Amino acid sequence: MIVAIDGPAASGKGTLARRLAGHFGLRHLDTGMLYRAVARAVLDAGGDVENPDARLAAARSLDAGQLKDEASLRGAGMGEAASIVAADPAVRDAMLAFQRAFAKTPPGAVLDGRDIGSVVCPDADTKIFVTASPEARATRRYKELAARDGEITYQQVLDDIRRRDARDSSRAVAPLKPAEDAHLLDTTELDIEAAFWAAVDLISGS
Repeated sequence: MIVAIDGPAASGKGTLARRLAGHFGLRHLDTGMLYRAVARAVLDAGGDVENPDARLAAARSLDAGQLKDEASLRGAGMGEAASIVAADPAVRDAMLAFQRAFAKTPPGAVLDGRDIGSVVCPDADTKIFVTASPEARATRRYKELAARDGEITYQQVLDDIRRRDARDSSRAVAPLKPAEDAHLLDTTELDIEAAFWAAVDLISGS
């Protein structure tokens, strides 16, 4: 079974996907971490994420071990850098085979990202597009980041989310949008428990 969970930044899709994977006995892949790892590799090498050659070189040499340092990959600024990297068609092509192979490995998987249902796994058994208002998403992300960076402000987080939404939705390749057959799950007024059981019902009913 393959479950595709898509949605914008801080919509809660990652937490939801992990819980769903555990509930249904499936593997889980946060595909956004792939692009964060590519961005991290570029920056660690002293490169610029705006440089296409540096992005592609880092993508082609990416290995699973680079996904383990989650604290570094989720640091302030990494979401913005990853969004720049993810807009590169060549980088997305390099990541596509990795994601599809992961999804097809038994017993199946829950993948979360921006284009899982529309591009990576268009034949997924269930597709869910998780969304929430920018303000609700900024509040969630601010609480997460403020614990590590006391100087970050809510407005900075909100502005970052709006920039990422605009970039992810307008990019030429695999833009952020629900697949035509995706279920829409708005979590603006839902806590994780309510969102989880709503998603379970959608998957079980597919």
